[in-house]
Amino acid sequence: MDAKKLLEQIQSAFAGAEYPGDSNLRNSNEGDEPFLLEAEFKGKDDWAKLPAAFIDLAPDGFASALSFFSHAAFRFYLPAYLLADLKGQLLHTDPTFHLTHGLTRPSKEVLVNPRRYTDLTWFEYASERFAGFKLVEAQVIVAYLEYKREQAELAMERAAIDEALGNYWHDRALSIQP
Repeated sequence: MDAKKLLEQIQSAFAGAEYPGDSNLRNSNEGDEPFLLEAEFKGKDDWAKLPAAFIDLAPDGFASALSFFSHAAFRFYLPAYLLADLKGQLLHTDPTFHLTHGLTRPSKEVLVNPRRYTDLTWFEYASERFAGFKLVEAQVIVAYLEYKREQAELAMERAAIDEALGNYWHDRALSIQP
């Protein structure tokens, strides 16, 4: 698939994504970054209008927004990151990492934080995080990851994408109700 067609598919798939609301932007109360994220994204209810330079460094130059979004905010803002990435506009943020992290075979046994979440694995956390994606959104994520796999220069990147697709995304894109 070419990048232009993929850009159009992403825009179409996420056109109806609902803003999660100002009170549902962050997934953590620990440290400064979640609160900086909340302050910077508050009221930004149209992902398509966000400048690539803003999302690449948000919040406050840490470039960590994708790590601290609530599940609903991650789903809502993800298309802005995917489009900026495909256009070569992201220098600090890697959406592919956030769509593959936790979906490798070892992640099925690695615990997120045993003291806080007892036996929650990274795979379970990632699966929970992506549970809100609609069928067409999951399908376009698969197309994006397959495109990124073709473009990947490092075998390690290709392997992570292959595992995420095989362990989660391919089935997910086939099994959810529209």
